[in-house]
Amino acid sequence: MVFPRHLFSTTLSVLLAIVWLSTSLSAGSIPERFSSCAVVTQSELASQVGRDVMRDGGNAIDAAVASAFAMAVTHPAAGNIGGGGFLVYRAADGSTTTYDFREVAPRSATAEMWIDEDGKYDRDRHHSSALAVGVPGSVAGLHLAWSEHGKLPWKRLVEPAIQLADEGFEVTPGLAHSLAESHDRFKISQASLDQFTNNGELFAVGDRLVQKDLARSLERIALEGPAGFYEGKTADLIVEQMQAMGGLIDHEDLKAYRPVQRSPVTGTYRGHKIISMPPPSSGGVTLIQMLNILEHVNLREFGAGSANSLHWMAESMRLAYLDRARHLGDPDFVDDQPVELLISKPYAQEQHSKISPEQAGVSEIKQIQMLQESPETTHLSVVDGQRNAVALTTTLEYSYGSGIVVAGGGFLLNNEMGDFNPVEGVTTLTGQIGSQANLTAPGKRMLSSMTPTIVERDGELLMVTGSPGGRTIINTVLQTIINVIDHEMNAQDAVNYGRIHQQWLPDRIQYERNAFSPDTLNLLLERGHVLDQLGAQGSAQIIVVDPKNKELQTGVDHRRPGAAAAGF
Repeated sequence: MVFPRHLFSTTLSVLLAIVWLSTSLSAGSIPERFSSCAVVTQSELASQVGRDVMRDGGNAIDAAVASAFAMAVTHPAAGNIGGGGFLVYRAADGSTTTYDFREVAPRSATAEMWIDEDGKYDRDRHHSSALAVGVPGSVAGLHLAWSEHGKLPWKRLVEPAIQLADEGFEVTPGLAHSLAESHDRFKISQASLDQFTNNGELFAVGDRLVQKDLARSLERIALEGPAGFYEGKTADLIVEQMQAMGGLIDHEDLKAYRPVQRSPVTGTYRGHKIISMPPPSSGGVTLIQMLNILEHVNLREFGAGSANSLHWMAESMRLAYLDRARHLGDPDFVDDQPVELLISKPYAQEQHSKISPEQAGVSEIKQIQMLQESPETTHLSVVDGQRNAVALTTTLEYSYGSGIVVAGGGFLLNNEMGDFNPVEGVTTLTGQIGSQANLTAPGKRMLSSMTPTIVERDGELLMVTGSPGGRTIINTVLQTIINVIDHEMNAQDAVNYGRIHQQWLPDRIQYERNAFSPDTLNLLLERGHVLDQLGAQGSAQIIVVDPKNKELQTGVDHRRPGAAAAGF
């Protein structure tokens, strides 16, 4: 019997994930260390691109930009030029800023566009059609960050991605599995099938993925900057695709897109400074709120993975995610968000007093709930030799976004419009939310859970962290920080350790398989928690500055295949 190549690669990827889950959710791992600089991404090739940029004299921003473009080629499920994201930057002198290049709704979008002719919510229209494509922000956002902080020429940063697309690269087990798993979604357009199948067959491990049209699009970006994407030939190709498939984006939408530089949201946790992304990311506000609540309990004394620690973390998640759903949205449209209240210490004291040490709280649908987001995002962390640091999280929303490849352009378009709340006033247990702050409107950015974050200790850089995972992102980032600060784990242990997730509704704790002892789980059940086992949560890529010798420890998350660190 001949075992088909694509089935072998798919089976191998699944087996590797099972082996990882059964062996890695514990302490005792040795992190890779670099004395000067480091970059950690979901793609080994992209990490190497970032390292080479810094070796050639580039800084953390240069490396992040180059790695991000490389991931648009090597990690197409989430790396992108047709999506968006957030970047948090801390310079070596301690100054900080953020770049918001989240997608925006086209000018003709309306809050009622997700309702069908019978007055019912149409989920396919909201998530799986050309109507779900928001105006992309990645190219403009990366260029803005580079224009203010980069050292190397723009063209130099895009060239490695051009070469990878033009000459191709070997398909890894993880990519072969990912492409096979998403094959049906590529049937949405012939351009998608042409790009992500090997002459009509599934790609197998070792095959070469060549993306000539994407290389030409990247060349226009390299030569013209954002104008090479939002105007001219590439813009024409996007608009033609939208018109052919019933999408809304037109030339004026593309030309009008602007990234936004915003002040970070900041807080403190046990003397450490937390620097994270403000709205329209909900990540920074929710993260700081949870840390403020947990500051009132001794997690170190409880111990990592203990029932007490998990109970307090879950209850802080419950309360913070409720506030996230109630209040947060695009600050350019929602001007009454109580951000300062939500991240304040007095409010955390009030929230802490609502938590019973021995009994799980109760979530009620009338109070509102989270909208489900796709877990297919990607994060990269960079620290250079001067200790400039970048935390960058990008996404297409679903894995491979809308599944729509722009014919002649070679890149995928997002389906981020699915992150808007679909129907005002309607909240359901299945994940629909009806609060007004995140309803669709022309030019509006949809709320996100992406949480790129940087941590300081005594005024010096300590940690760069972030993760994919949709609605679980904030809680994954929370736990990497707690593992480093409270439990004094090294970077790799902090990434490997088991994770939980609570998001108000559904009212349950999700926990990773094999991560916690049966006794611990039983103690949580006795406190009234509902438990739900899952496979793996997130894929955090972190860097920690060793306080003793100032070396860079890298935490590479292998929950998803392909991640790697590079540096020197």
